[in-house]
Amino acid sequence: MPGGMDYGEFGGSLPNIGSLNASYSTSLSIPSPHYLLVPPGKRRVISDVRRTFCLFVTFDLLFISLLWIIELNISSTIWENLKEEVINYHFKSSFFDIFLLALFRFLCLQLGYAAVRLRHWWVVAITTLVTSAFLVAKVIISNLLTQNAFGYVLPITSFVVAWLETWFLDFKVLTQEADDERVYLAAVHAACERAPMIYPRAVSDGQFYSPPESLAGSEEDLDEEGLGRRAITASEKEYVRQGREAMAVVEQILTQEENWKFEKNNDIGDSVYTLEIPFHGKTFILKAFMQCSAELVYQEVILQPEKMVQWNKTVSGCQILQRVDDNTLVSYDVSSGAAGGVVSARDFVNVRRVERKRDRYISAGMATEHDVKPAHSRYVRGENGPGGFVVLKSSSNPSVCTFIWVLNTDLKGRLPRYLIHQSLAATMFEFMGHLRQRISDLRPAHR
Repeated sequence: MPGGMDYGEFGGSLPNIGSLNASYSTSLSIPSPHYLLVPPGKRRVISDVRRTFCLFVTFDLLFISLLWIIELNISSTIWENLKEEVINYHFKSSFFDIFLLALFRFLCLQLGYAAVRLRHWWVVAITTLVTSAFLVAKVIISNLLTQNAFGYVLPITSFVVAWLETWFLDFKVLTQEADDERVYLAAVHAACERAPMIYPRAVSDGQFYSPPESLAGSEEDLDEEGLGRRAITASEKEYVRQGREAMAVVEQILTQEENWKFEKNNDIGDSVYTLEIPFHGKTFILKAFMQCSAELVYQEVILQPEKMVQWNKTVSGCQILQRVDDNTLVSYDVSSGAAGGVVSARDFVNVRRVERKRDRYISAGMATEHDVKPAHSRYVRGENGPGGFVVLKSSSNPSVCTFIWVLNTDLKGRLPRYLIHQSLAATMFEFMGHLRQRISDLRPAHR
């Protein structure tokens, strides 16, 4: 089986109930039941990542100072060496200028990024350039390397720390704050408009594996939504609420197609877009045109996850933990590794909701918890939020359809964000290749 998944771990054969492919779903959690986008809270004066950078700059000064003080105590008393290196300073033999270089970096960086709170790299570029040029000249011209071990330690340490500061600011501080700023501005704009969330339509009375079309303009109480008249638990009500919430978010994203930002496409014409979601960052959206009926894609992708495991190499296992009602269930999904093995396998616990409408099929889900599958050491537990699959029917040609995959992931673990973002688009294109191959294999049987 793909991915080496042992179905014995799932306690038997997989049910015939569909769960959404959750390998790389989002990590979104909507705070308010009434609004998709909520007003942002007050921002901090200085971000956590910038505060960490300023702390590292302080460490730079203190560490170089400590090394210099230790060097002053090697041959004679500290006061004699201090007089020799400071008062009788000589470029070729003194370490005092390396301490001053550290002080120069500290003052410039703290003034620029703590006091003034600049959002540009030019200050750290200047400090690193000055540091590098001075240290190279110092090593070439001076005779420090012949004095003691600190002739090696101080210049190398100062050089490495200066470049670490440049890397940290450019790839961590500025990138993180730019993402946070885009999210905050989007939240402010949305809070002003107060756009109401689009709630899902009424639920069907049919079976989950093939729910009939949802009717527009009606809503039912949770205890009447496919749960019959039996008593329901608080956890079941919460699962249904989460399913409705995930469905509403996916539908809201579909209505904002004009705001999707194009990222890349492949040779077949599949395209990946992104959309910034307040408080949750970048959402990836795959849009693909398929030469087959919407019903066939709906059957293969949404309703038969146990068969998807056989042809979709990005998934290595799935199990239905609980069927809540005709449209809602809780699933356990395991993804295969990605990015050439750099991203290891993840497991997810998700609540799923499936709806059929006149013009589309939708399967939406988000992260939840279930007692049957607590987190364990075999996999890193990822968190999924509102996201899912949408199959749009063609009004003019029933033999073609449009497939959309909404995804925004928090894979957990210590993975760089840029690596995750690069691997997601590749994973989406890989999935579409597997899906097209599956449809091609099934065509003779459907003729």
